[in-house]
Amino acid sequence: MKETQEIDSQLALVKAIKSNDSRALKSLYTANYYKVEQMVMKNSGSKDHAKDIYQEAFIAVWKNVKNDSFVPQNETALQGYLYQIAKNKWLDLINSSRFKKTTLIENEHTLYQKNADQNEAEEQDFFSQKLEKTMTLFKMMGQPCKQLLTAFYFDKKSLRVIAKELQIEETTARNNKYRCMEKLRKMVLSPKS
Repeated sequence: MKETQEIDSQLALVKAIKSNDSRALKSLYTANYYKVEQMVMKNSGSKDHAKDIYQEAFIAVWKNVKNDSFVPQNETALQGYLYQIAKNKWLDLINSSRFKKTTLIENEHTLYQKNADQNEAEEQDFFSQKLEKTMTLFKMMGQPCKQLLTAFYFDKKSLRVIAKELQIEETTARNNKYRCMEKLRKMVLSPKS
């Protein structure tokens, strides 16, 4: 008696699908989606792949029920049928050259992105160390160089303004700035420091 009731519930579900009962369709859709998602993700797929495959399978089941191509034979026939169509669609997709090419491109992109992120982090670390070293060496320079370079690079003053403040010629300020920068460069590039 129980088996007859379960088949009756499957027939009721088929009837609801044929009449486009939105509650029945939504219930069938949500009750079976996660099984398909798990199957896809365990077999090299993503959640986006699972959504696409499931939607195609669901529409195929809906059409087959509407045109009487499918009649349930047991209490889980409709759910099993939906899962099997999704599985077959997934197998077709992963065996297709399009999927293999897309997966290869996605893997290369992921690898490239990881390398780019790693390179960026290494580069940032390198520049941070270089800046720290430069600032340490800058502090060790004589007061005239520190004063001139601070005014020019940090305070953004022109050489003309700096020359007036230091009471020297503008050309002297330019030459001194050049000499101080060269001195700092040599200190930074020196393997001893």
